[in-house]
Amino acid sequence: MKWFAYIKYFAYLAWNWNIPIAWRIIREEVRGEKKYAIQSTGADELESLGELGIDTEHATIYMPVSYKLLEEIFGQLNSVREPIPFTHFIDIGCGKGRALCVAAAFGFRKLTGIDFSKELCDAANQNLAVTQHQFPNLRYKIINNDAFYFEIPADADCIFLFNPFDEVILGGVVENIQKSMQANPRLLRILYVNPLHKELFLAAGCTEIWHVQKMKYLEASILAWP
Repeated sequence: MKWFAYIKYFAYLAWNWNIPIAWRIIREEVRGEKKYAIQSTGADELESLGELGIDTEHATIYMPVSYKLLEEIFGQLNSVREPIPFTHFIDIGCGKGRALCVAAAFGFRKLTGIDFSKELCDAANQNLAVTQHQFPNLRYKIINNDAFYFEIPADADCIFLFNPFDEVILGGVVENIQKSMQANPRLLRILYVNPLHKELFLAAGCTEIWHVQKMKYLEASILAWP
C-alpha cells in the first residue's frame, strides 16, 4: 500500500513539476517515512471537502513538506544562533501531521495542529499516536477547525506554516498572532515554508532571520516576531 502511495505521489509531482524534482522528493519520502515511522506521503486536492459543502476557495492543496527541508529548518532553529528553549509548537494547516512528528523528534514535547479537513486530522492523530510511543511524555492536540478562527495559545512560541492558504486567511492568522502577542509578550518564531505571502508577516513587524531556497520549489523562512 505504501509503495502505491509513493508511485501515485511521484506521478503527481512529475506531472505538476518535473521528473528530476519528483525523483528527488520521492527518495526523501521513502527515507523520511521509514525514519519517523509515519505515513504522510501523498497529495490531496481537497475535492472531498467541496463535496461536503466546505468552502475551499482560500485553501491550497495538501502536500507534505520535504523531510530534508524540515530537518534543515529545525536544525537552524536549534543551532547556537538560536539558543532559545522552545516549548509549544503549533502547525497551522497540519495535514497528516508530518511537521508535528518531526518537531517531536527535535525536542518539542507540546504540539498543537489545526486543519479544516477531518480526514487529514484523523491521519495526523494516527501518526502522532505512533510518535508518542517513541516519546511517552509527548502531549499533542489536533483541532479540526478553520485556522481563521483559531485563537493562538498564550504559550505558543513556534508556529509552522506550509503555505496552507491564501493571503485572505493568512491575514486573519497574522491578526490572531498579534492579539496573542499583545496579551502575552514572548519570544516567537514563525517557520514558513513556501512563503508566498511573507510580506504579511514583515508588515506586522517580523524580521526574517534565515532563508533558504533549493531548486525552484523548495523555499523556507524563519521569522522572528516582533
